[in-house]
Amino acid sequence: MTQPLNILIIGLGLIGASFGKAIRHQGLAERSVFVLGYDRSQGVAEQAVALGVLDQAVSDLAWLPKIDVVVMAVPVMAIGTVIDDIRPLLGSLQALTDVGSVKGQVVRTVRERLGTLPACFVPGHPIAGAEQSGVTAAKADLFEHHMHILTPLPESDPAAVQLITQLWQAIGADVVEMSVERHDEVLAATSHLPHLLAFSLVDTLARESENREIFKYAAGGFRDFSRIAASDPTMWHDIFLSNKDATLKVLRRFQADLTILEQAIEHDDGDLLQTVFTRAKSARDQFTQMLAERQKN
Repeated sequence: MTQPLNILIIGLGLIGASFGKAIRHQGLAERSVFVLGYDRSQGVAEQAVALGVLDQAVSDLAWLPKIDVVVMAVPVMAIGTVIDDIRPLLGSLQALTDVGSVKGQVVRTVRERLGTLPACFVPGHPIAGAEQSGVTAAKADLFEHHMHILTPLPESDPAAVQLITQLWQAIGADVVEMSVERHDEVLAATSHLPHLLAFSLVDTLARESENREIFKYAAGGFRDFSRIAASDPTMWHDIFLSNKDATLKVLRRFQADLTILEQAIEHDDGDLLQTVFTRAKSARDQFTQMLAERQKN
């Protein structure tokens, strides 16, 4: 990245704002990387400048300087509107990417809006986040030692893939590639299902007549499990409807396993419970070790 690069971030929530802040924090601005940002909520882009997230706020997508890279950091369901807004830019962009957690829906939307998939388009998804949202929650180190999944398409220009890879690596992310379909299957199992379970459990307990008493005595286990139920309901509404098939597949598999555990408890089958719990602990220990190794590298 030796030549000047103008990056436009559309959507200044936690992910978009953290991406901009990370680029500026890592000193990429000193290497002629200039970060612009737009958000549909009035005043947010200007606030982002004041917070050191952006170099320049954009108030109107119809009036832009030369842009080299666009990062669509908006909910999956809003991608179509963004594509309509930036259509005039597409012919001159070096790279176009997104941060949505359902790649199939994003790709379908871009194809439907444009009638084709532009060579500059490289779908992506950072595996990082926090319960807090909005520009004020931006963290320059949010992506460090976290995976960023790219799902390049047959139409994607290798130069665009390389550029997006370099940008995410520069802010500390571990970039990996996989197919669109595989991404959505993996995320349904490792992210979407856990969020669904957390939302469901908290909602079930909240509807109990004695819910204040239940929550009063809830300990660390409930806190840890329910933490992700504090996530943005609108975003997760979009995710579940966008990744319906993959989510239903893993949800039904989980329901079947949960029924087996229910029957084991009902019939005092301690051996089965011990087997499942031991297998789960071993898998969790292995996962913890993988995370620790990633943090060291």
